Amino acid sequence: MATYVTNLDPNLLSTVKEELAKKEQQQQRHYAYLNQLQAMARELPGHYQQRLPYDLLSSVAGSLLDGTVFDIVVNLREVQQMAERNLYKSRIDFVNCHKTVTQDFQKKEKEAIQKHRITKPHHLPILQAQFKQKWQEIERKYEEELKRRDMKIILELDQQLMTQQTTLERAGVPCFHITNNSQEIRLQMYLIDFILRLLNEDFS
Repeated sequence: MATYVTNLDPNLLSTVKEELAKKEQQQQRHYAYLNQLQAMARELPGHYQQRLPYDLLSSVAGSLLDGTVFDIVVNLREVQQMAERNLYKSRIDFVNCHKTVTQDFQKKEKEAIQKHRITKPHHLPILQAQFKQKWQEIERKYEEELKRRDMKIILELDQQLMTQQTTLERAGVPCFHITNNSQEIRLQMYLIDFILRLLNEDFS
């Protein structure tokens, strides 16, 4: 009976073993991610748990294996936090500026009234009416500008959300697509939170 002796290239054998070891490591990491995602999903309200079945969570775990999605989510979070800080600071600066305007206006009104009480007391009602009209105009412009700025903040935050949705959709993360549906957005936010929490886990 003939005996066949294999004469494989040692480099090829080494490469095959490395690939098999890498696949096994990925499978173990996938399993670990999936277990953690399932545990996190169980923390959610029931109607959100129902929208995160095993197959979907398995796909999410699979999208995380090469580490790219982790980097994307961290970057998106940093960009969002920076944008929110800038928007908040801009709004606070505007409100504080209005407080300064208010204080200056009240000081001028008080000084003018005190002066007229001595020199022209009969003009006081007219003067007070003029200040009241000016103040109403200042407040009207302030409220209009504050409303305009708040609308701009909402639009910028909506744009941040759309950027996150499209970026993670392109990265192949399940559930991510452009949507205005509040429940779908909440589900997406839960998944982002899951991914960030997985970053702090030790899977070694």
